[in-house]
Amino acid sequence: MSHTDTALGTPADEVPLTTGLVRQLVAELLGTALLVAVVVGSGIAATTLSPTDVGIQLLENSLTTALALVVLILALGPVSGAHFNPVVTLASRVADRRDGVPTMAPLAVLAYVVAQVVGAIGGAVLANVMFDVPTEISTHHRATGPHLLGEVVATAGLVLVIFALTRTGRGVLAAPAVGAYIGAAYWFTSSTSFANPAVSVGRMFSDTFAGIAPASVPAFVVAQVVGGLVGLVLVVYLYPNAPADRQD
Repeated sequence: MSHTDTALGTPADEVPLTTGLVRQLVAELLGTALLVAVVVGSGIAATTLSPTDVGIQLLENSLTTALALVVLILALGPVSGAHFNPVVTLASRVADRRDGVPTMAPLAVLAYVVAQVVGAIGGAVLANVMFDVPTEISTHHRATGPHLLGEVVATAGLVLVIFALTRTGRGVLAAPAVGAYIGAAYWFTSSTSFANPAVSVGRMFSDTFAGIAPASVPAFVVAQVVGGLVGLVLVVYLYPNAPADRQD
């Protein structure tokens, strides 16, 4: 598998806690920070540019996020796999194996998740500073039944897209496919497709268009984990003969 094929899959060079893993963690922290900065920042800009039209605000927010996600995956995928999402990291641990052994060590998985969460918080704060708005805890409550179902659907679809491509040798298409999927899921899910526990945590720290109240985050994270499991089950069912082991 080439480095390009590892985007949103297993890191290109899985190693113990050495300089290589540190570089991967920096890429995950940076990528998740920039992703959340884009989500929050474009949300703030959208409400400023189109203050009376929520539909246009969502269009501006979703289009910017989709385009930025493609760029971030292409830029950082060769370094860390461009997960930017704890669900993707956990799914990669389960789905990607070499000689029957998971390619990501448990400590690496934990380190990835910590880097993603820290990056997400930093990205939200960065967006607030860029737009000169206070860093405040969001008051935007979102945890309704329909919203949580939307998160299950959004996350399941994301995992299905990623691993359908990587398990069939088409990982090179991950960047545009994931960007397109997330851009579309903003509109076809009631939750506007967070689909990412780290992003959910980060968005607590901006009481703006893209924010989410802390009371809503635990339910969102549970729904996202459930969605990730559903996505993995679908991948295994739909691609039963696809090799689980990486092909180097």
